[in-house]
Amino acid sequence: MEFILSNANVFAYLVSRDLCTQEEANSKVEQKSAKNFNLLVSLSAGRKLLVKQEPFTGQQEVANEFLREWRIHEFIQRFPELGYISAWLPEVIHFDAENSIIVINYLTNYRDLAEFYAQENNFAPAISGAIGSALATIHRATLNCQKYQEFFVQNTAIETDQELQLTEGLNRIGPEIFGQVPDDGLKFFALYQRYDSLGQAIAQLGHAYQPCCLTHNDLKLNNILLPLDWENHLQIRLIDWERSDWGDPAFDLGSLIASYLLVWLTSLVVSKSIGIEEALRLAMTPLEDLQPSLVALMRSYCDRFPEIFELHPDFLPRVMQFTGLNLIKAIQSMLQYQKSFGNTGICLLQVAKTLLCRPEASIRIIFGREESELTRLVRSA
Repeated sequence: MEFILSNANVFAYLVSRDLCTQEEANSKVEQKSAKNFNLLVSLSAGRKLLVKQEPFTGQQEVANEFLREWRIHEFIQRFPELGYISAWLPEVIHFDAENSIIVINYLTNYRDLAEFYAQENNFAPAISGAIGSALATIHRATLNCQKYQEFFVQNTAIETDQELQLTEGLNRIGPEIFGQVPDDGLKFFALYQRYDSLGQAIAQLGHAYQPCCLTHNDLKLNNILLPLDWENHLQIRLIDWERSDWGDPAFDLGSLIASYLLVWLTSLVVSKSIGIEEALRLAMTPLEDLQPSLVALMRSYCDRFPEIFELHPDFLPRVMQFTGLNLIKAIQSMLQYQKSFGNTGICLLQVAKTLLCRPEASIRIIFGREESELTRLVRSA
């Protein structure tokens, strides 16, 4: 890869690929993200394009994340009977494998769901219900279909071991960790290793991973777009399919529920003088405020995808365990980017431990409902 995208050459690149005209090549450009080189290009008539280039990982190599994103577009093109799920996907219009550049129609009439919740403090169950329905539809539409599975596993250029990825950084902790993490990270690993049951639960969950359908694998609130006029037109979008694969639907649900729980857990009032139970109770966004949304999410998913309980009767407890695993992944992310593990991190770890080691009991804690109340209509159908 020799071409490096920049503010100065992005218009020439778009013109060369017939993605805009020369007349439009003097419009506004702004950088959107530090993770990848993301440029938001404003064109005429209100049209905007998001142009992203994947960074090098060393030795002129990239991680092929954008290839995964493009692969979803190719998947829908290959199997037109699934065209209806495009309504929930991003509008990818171009992929340049040689230079690892992807171009997406930027949806100006949408907003990031994490931003919406933070600014509006409105956890309307209708929103989470729409998300649950969309996710269930995608999972159900691709369930145990051999030709769909072959499409994803045939591409060896981006082949990964999902089981190993799930437990990355957790399954083998030795003396070398002292040179790899900050001091706060050592506090986390000291607590983590104190609980043998936690490590055992994560290892067992990795072995129990059951790929059976198309999964997003990075489903969090800031990867969901909500229409600006959502009260009249509730057509959500699931974006950033850069980790998508043939995977386990319980992982997608667990990732999403963990993202909701982080709204609660990152709003805690933490202090050395306040115990964990008291801190959880005094959260600025109490769990009780989120529970109607979590119930709507789970019920709409169950109603749209009842077959999953026939195939996997333990589906909901496994969702709880994947929720706990994703909370631990959130702690790892905090250590990587913020270099900190304080009282909030300790609370996260305690909740994650309960979810992983006591998944059945966790259902009542998280949803405020028994499992039978969440799945009653599905199981009796």
